[in-house]
Amino acid sequence: MKLSLIIPAMPWVELLQPNLILHGSVLELTPQILQQHDLKGLVLDVDETLVPICAAEASAELLPWVEEIRKVATLWLVSNNISEARIRRIAKSLSLPYIAGAAKPSRRKVRKAVSAMNLPVEQIGMVGDRLFTDVLAGNRLGMFTILVEPMVHLNETVRRSPLHSFEVWVSQALGASLLPDK
Repeated sequence: MKLSLIIPAMPWVELLQPNLILHGSVLELTPQILQQHDLKGLVLDVDETLVPICAAEASAELLPWVEEIRKVATLWLVSNNISEARIRRIAKSLSLPYIAGAAKPSRRKVRKAVSAMNLPVEQIGMVGDRLFTDVLAGNRLGMFTILVEPMVHLNETVRRSPLHSFEVWVSQALGASLLPDK
């Protein structure tokens, strides 16, 4: 029996290295940052990127952010969450198109959102809080990847799951630099 290894087309360090690391939540992403990087579209993760994992709807502070960003970029929600009803409710509250059950880092459903934007892939940012799903999927498609800190309820402290800590450790061991950009 012959065993074969799957060798990525890009070195792992490049696959796991975000193009931009924000110190703070997605709310720190401004139209000026998008224009600086020539981004005209964004694929946004939902759980812990836009809303806390336990939230059923978008926060009041997210709505004006979406409206501000929508002025300079086309927006799509692409979530791994398989609860179609939950993601639909969040997308509807933000008036955004969405894809649930994306299975990132698979590129298939992310590519669907990218195609719908009708923009060059290098002008579309993939925004998320996870390296092995959001950043990996975006980098595999040649998108500009943006890592943000998880969105949590105001009365919660930021918790890093063991899986998130493992992702960071592996990524750094492979050579990724995960220091926030200034």
